[in-house]
Amino acid sequence: MLTQGTFGAVIQHIEPAFVASLPIPVLPEAFQQEVDNLIQESARLREEATDALDKAHALLHSAFNNKDANLKSVSIRKIYAAHNQRFEATYYSSNNRSIYDSIIEQFEFMRLKDLCSRIFRPGIFKRQYVSEGGITFLGGADILNAIPSSYKQLSKPQVKRMPELMPEQGTILVTCGGTIGNIVYVDNQLSTCAVSQHVMRLVLNGAVPNGYLYAFLSSDIGKKLINLFAFGSVIPQVEAHHLELVPVPMLDNETMNRIDALCMQYVSCNELAKENERKAISMVEEEIESWTTSKKN
Repeated sequence: MLTQGTFGAVIQHIEPAFVASLPIPVLPEAFQQEVDNLIQESARLREEATDALDKAHALLHSAFNNKDANLKSVSIRKIYAAHNQRFEATYYSSNNRSIYDSIIEQFEFMRLKDLCSRIFRPGIFKRQYVSEGGITFLGGADILNAIPSSYKQLSKPQVKRMPELMPEQGTILVTCGGTIGNIVYVDNQLSTCAVSQHVMRLVLNGAVPNGYLYAFLSSDIGKKLINLFAFGSVIPQVEAHHLELVPVPMLDNETMNRIDALCMQYVSCNELAKENERKAISMVEEEIESWTTSKKN
């Protein structure tokens, strides 16, 4: 209904007067209250989830002491020794590089390649879309939505031939083209969808708690480390062989376990929030569809 009032050939708009004119069905009060309760509980759970993730990030930052000391010069020897012989100034002298050097110098650490059984993204493929009965296909922007969704559906036979399109629960997704370093933890709902080849998959091996690794990568520290390896002047990219080199500080077990517990609470609350919101939306849609069906009969 909202999109029916759009105008503009390139950048589409809608006007306040049009939005104000939209008809809203007045359903029975008991029904409205049931839907409202689901949405209110969904909002509360999302607040609880955000609070848990904020606490996890705060614990992480309190344990990290970054001394911002940018380099003034870089030797040719260091450039030759660098991964891919990088030549950009920001790779050697930037806040992102300072964070990287601080972890290397001040912490016991492990590379991301040692914490994952596999870091990859699917290859390029011709997409076979279907109008209905397919597998929801999500792009890099879609996975960041409160409820990841898309009108695009891939055919089930194609997804069956390419099972790596569907990330397993517990996998960490990293946007790796254009906007780099957005992190998503695959829950039981996201694992039912296919995800674009423009999103990197990190399959964890259990060397550290999953929640701790998610908290680190989704923190400001983790995002800056990922962006340190970005390349490309127009559309920046990172590849698997770059992410493999990201250093992850090994904190004491108690701190890592506390961070892990908070992140698992974040994941659990978000799952419940999605379920409540989906149920509320489904209830309203089914009610309205029942009117259409009764009129036809």
